[in-house]
Amino acid sequence: MAYTLSIVIPIYNEAQNLPDVLPSIIEYTQQRNWQLILVNDGSKDDSGKIINRLHALHPAIQVVHHKVNRGYGGAIKSGIRVANTDFVITIDSDGQHQMTDIDKMMSHLEETDADMIIGSRKGQKDASLYRKFGKFIIRKLAQISLSTKVHDINSGMKLYNTELAKKYMKVCPNTMAYSDIIALIFINQRHLVLEHPITILPRKAGKSTINTKTAFETVKEILNILLFFNPLRFFIPLSIFFVVLGVAWEIPIFLRGDGMSVGALFLINFGILCFILGLLAEQISTIRRNIIH
Repeated sequence: MAYTLSIVIPIYNEAQNLPDVLPSIIEYTQQRNWQLILVNDGSKDDSGKIINRLHALHPAIQVVHHKVNRGYGGAIKSGIRVANTDFVITIDSDGQHQMTDIDKMMSHLEETDADMIIGSRKGQKDASLYRKFGKFIIRKLAQISLSTKVHDINSGMKLYNTELAKKYMKVCPNTMAYSDIIALIFINQRHLVLEHPITILPRKAGKSTINTKTAFETVKEILNILLFFNPLRFFIPLSIFFVVLGVAWEIPIFLRGDGMSVGALFLINFGILCFILGLLAEQISTIRRNIIH
């Protein structure tokens, strides 16, 4: 019997969690005839050994081992490559995601014929105010950049069309920013992206690897994807800003009869330069976008 859904779980140094988390996931997937794909992303602890022991007991599990750490996105990509179902969902290996939420997300996808369902954590308490603030900045940047109202853009629990995921993952980063970028690409390419509420449980053990560096990488990747798909959306406002600033600077100087200000001239020329760079970036972006078409 063919599988009805593929579940990809990226794993990195989660030996403390796996013995408690994986057995129930395995049982749940077997009951529903789902394909389970475990990706050991170069773990330095005993995660690989634990996965191999479970695989020996349950040969149907698909196991992928990376010799070195490729990153969260790199692990998910490896899992998606071996998925052979119409839809694939990603969940974390720390026990925070509930398997019952997958059923609800699948039902929502079938009802709406969506291309991606994001497990939304909206309204739930974050681990810290610092992380909450970071997520807010990333979310607002994504919403402004690509005009999307999706709230939980960086949720690790995403259900999406496997064919589209395989098509777009080649332009996604291998870092933690993968979750944000794959969603933004689906949105930008006019696929139907919806959210469905999920419940997040406390991490069972261990420590999250998300930090300030992760946030900066995510912001950088969001800007990269904006420049990839719509560079003029970035350069035109920048161009207008500097030209208007230069004109505003020059007006009182001109009215006094003091001629042209060097500072104003610089700002206006810089604004024009931004516009020209935007046109060049648009041409390059058009060529690069052929990668995913």
